Amino acid sequence: MAGSVQASPGYQLEPSAVKATLPTNYITNFDFLNQYLPDTYEAEFERYGNRSIASFLRMVGAELPSNSDLIKWAEQGRLHTKYVNVTSAGDAGDDTAVWTVNDADVTVNFRVNQTVFLSANAGSASDRAVITAVDTVANTFTVAYYAASGQAIAVDTASTAFVYGSEFTKGSLGMEGSLESQDIFFENKPIIIKDKYTVSGSDMAQIGWVEVTSENGATGYLWYIKSEHETRLRFEDYLEMSMVEGVPAQAGSAAQTYLTVASSQVQPGAAGTQGLFDAVATRGNVWAGGNPTTLSDFDSIIQRLDKQGAIQENVLFVNRKFSFDINDMLAAQNSYGAGGTSYGLFDNSETMALNLGFTGFKRGYDFYKTDWKYLNDATTRGGIVGGAINGILVPAGSTNVYDQILGKNAKRPFLHVRYRASETEDRRYKTWITGSAGGAQTSSLDAMEVNFLSERALCTLGANNFFLFEN
Repeated sequence: MAGSVQASPGYQLEPSAVKATLPTNYITNFDFLNQYLPDTYEAEFERYGNRSIASFLRMVGAELPSNSDLIKWAEQGRLHTKYVNVTSAGDAGDDTAVWTVNDADVTVNFRVNQTVFLSANAGSASDRAVITAVDTVANTFTVAYYAASGQAIAVDTASTAFVYGSEFTKGSLGMEGSLESQDIFFENKPIIIKDKYTVSGSDMAQIGWVEVTSENGATGYLWYIKSEHETRLRFEDYLEMSMVEGVPAQAGSAAQTYLTVASSQVQPGAAGTQGLFDAVATRGNVWAGGNPTTLSDFDSIIQRLDKQGAIQENVLFVNRKFSFDINDMLAAQNSYGAGGTSYGLFDNSETMALNLGFTGFKRGYDFYKTDWKYLNDATTRGGIVGGAINGILVPAGSTNVYDQILGKNAKRPFLHVRYRASETEDRRYKTWITGSAGGAQTSSLDAMEVNFLSERALCTLGANNFFLFEN
């Protein structure tokens, strides 16, 4: 009979941080006549290990300054034009025909004497022809077929068309018209992220019995050091989570109304920012309906990547289930996998620990795999069902874009954070102390307030090269 992980006892999800000093942090038993005084461990036991989930953007991106409320960049469009919904008014066998481009929001840019390949979308037939006339108003082009049998595609059949060259007669004039490059412009805006930790001067003088360690390695028995340290760690996690989960506020939404800047400010009505997941879901590729678990599934992903930027090296940041699915898929390619004797090139030594995992594979492209703690952590996306994300494919390397702020081409990582900064103000990661305790002498408040602030946005360049794996 197969076993299973029992629901009770389970993992704890109750918050460990509250808006009050915890009385359990101090010894409260002062009965010195009690012969059963407890032995106490001075240091905390880190039962959840490293609780921070931030590291993803540090691994795949960079941080660059920006001095504007809006960040804009241009990405290259396609070099060649292809229409995927064209229909012919001519019947099969016609020597010439007028084709209509039905693709949404496009104007035909074919030119006279260009040669065009036509293919029925259902795969029934194909034609090659030379363009004899173009009507940009009616969005049509007229062709003369190379085949003596004329048009092979049936009338009004949805087809695909693309130009593969041109042909002119001797002594003829040159090409009529020219094509202008068209970039695609994207933008994002930074958001202001804040946090604060407050402790009264009296509580700062209270000695606890648990030894704590601050983020700079200082140790002591002052409990506020631990709380301030965890506030800092929590804020650093928020910096990354905001860049991953952020969405722009839609017009008319309650968030847009609540976060609207007063009309006297520089940029009224701005709210939200586009994070990684929203950018890829909107402008990238999405795999839905469970994890890809077979080579044929990944072949579909690879074929889509072929139609995009065809970046050679890619990194898969996945949750634990997706990681195991990839391991099992790769293990199944070994002829001994079913028998459980070997997954890879092992010497079968009795002292060897059997490695049942893989760090990557190559199939057309190089795919490297790593676990993403954010998708596994029980207090973040771990265990989420509605809107669950199982992983994301991120292209490695950098790309050239035209930065409208700099006014020139710049090489940027596909993922990078822009933070507000100038010669006099750096808002990448600000922290300052106010009050009259803890060395601060800025007000009459009998407390120490540690403030945190950052203003930043994530730029997802070439989102068409990313893949989001939804549940």
